[in-house]
Amino acid sequence: MPNNRYRLKPDEELLLQNYRKHKTNNILVIGDIHEPFCLDGYLEFCLEQYDTHNCNEVIFIGDIVDNHFSSYHETSADGMGGADELDLAISKIAKWYDAFPIATVIIGNHDRMIMRKAQTSAIPSKWIKSYKDVLEVPKWNFVERYVKDDVQYIHGEAGTARTKCRADMMNTVQGHLHVQCYTEHYVGQKYRIFGSQVGCGIDHESYAMAYAKAGKKPAIACMVVKNNGTLPINILMPL
Repeated sequence: MPNNRYRLKPDEELLLQNYRKHKTNNILVIGDIHEPFCLDGYLEFCLEQYDTHNCNEVIFIGDIVDNHFSSYHETSADGMGGADELDLAISKIAKWYDAFPIATVIIGNHDRMIMRKAQTSAIPSKWIKSYKDVLEVPKWNFVERYVKDDVQYIHGEAGTARTKCRADMMNTVQGHLHVQCYTEHYVGQKYRIFGSQVGCGIDHESYAMAYAKAGKKPAIACMVVKNNGTLPINILMPL
């Protein structure tokens, strides 16, 4: 194996520091996938956008698991039990992990559902395993909120991206609202911000999504935030 511990001259070290300083961040933002109820082909679509837009970072915007069996909505009597649904979700998330082994995962309301049920039952949090342990994704980083290049990435339970970005006076990218996919820019005398809804990757025909059957069709999409947080682009999947 070659030795990569080079002895850099001062001018070479300066070049390397300048390269790192001016590195362009292009981030792929993946919508709610609600495994094991993600739409077939959405993973491949996201992989294509990662390559096309020369991305070097990945963010899952929340709700990577659905936890239908433990939902606060009416559950399907014909659906899978908790163990079977979790096992299937883990096997499907393994494909995402293989595609994107390093990623930031925003914790969504469906992700934290089990913790909410534990709190309802007065079970101390020490008894609950971490997300990465349960889902077998040791290199993923699970957070409530992530900030990169003056853009905040949140799941979105507090409202729409257009209202949240103005409330916080900060560029905002969020998911949660499956039927919304847009970017709006707001310009004032001394500021310019944007609010973006990512869309999602759910299979609307699955029994887990029956609670939204009478609603609008979901926007199947992802986003890229390019050029160090300055160029948000919504990308809808061809259906």
